[in-house]
Amino acid sequence: MNIILFDRDEINDNTVTLSGRRAEHIIKILKSKVGDTLRTGVINGPSGTSTLHKISGPTVELLLDVHTTEPTPALVDIVLALPRPIMLKRVLAQVATFGVARLFLINSNRVEKSFFSASLLEGSKMRQRLLEGLEQAGDTLLPQVSVYERFKPFVEDTLPQIASEYQAMLLAHPGSPYSLGQLIPPPLTGKVLLIIGPEGGWVDFEISLFSEKGAHPFHLGPRILRVDSVIPSLLGQLDLLRRLGLSCQ
Repeated sequence: MNIILFDRDEINDNTVTLSGRRAEHIIKILKSKVGDTLRTGVINGPSGTSTLHKISGPTVELLLDVHTTEPTPALVDIVLALPRPIMLKRVLAQVATFGVARLFLINSNRVEKSFFSASLLEGSKMRQRLLEGLEQAGDTLLPQVSVYERFKPFVEDTLPQIASEYQAMLLAHPGSPYSLGQLIPPPLTGKVLLIIGPEGGWVDFEISLFSEKGAHPFHLGPRILRVDSVIPSLLGQLDLLRRLGLSCQ
């Protein structure tokens, strides 16, 4: 936990009282003492520092210092065929850690219907996984997650509504003729939508429909990767393309 996060409604007269997981981390992991300065942040708001004012059993009280560093807006959204719950747990933390603005969880031919009944899709459980990713990254900007149980309405209706936001819409699929770098050589400056399929891959119909809406298929190399390997790999490559573009300016 590289930042202590709290909601705005937890702030009371410039103090925040914490118990449970966050307080335990401050007391047992950080081994903080009264008077210590901690890195803190408001969820979807600014970050800064707070002073540990009081420890009372399993509860801590923080005095907020300066919180003026606003989070950097994320420039990547992800469309992801809903993975099995154990994989989704990792994915939710990953997208928050790497800085994804929106995650669209959608259906596809190779997604099992039972996945949409998983308890992890409950708002509070997803939020906790996302917060764990933010705490790792030291960020405050919580990704927005939406779930679509029908494939065609998402691609035919929702995707065209958001397509104009992106410099590129990129469809990950083994066997495609182009690599990521070939499709978007630096400088990469705008928003990108990554479209990632189930572990069995997209079927031909799905690839065709995405392509009709402006998505460009690309490959990640000769190896077939799991979803929880694909996402950090692609986000790392996009970040490198951005940095290469900045260094050339």
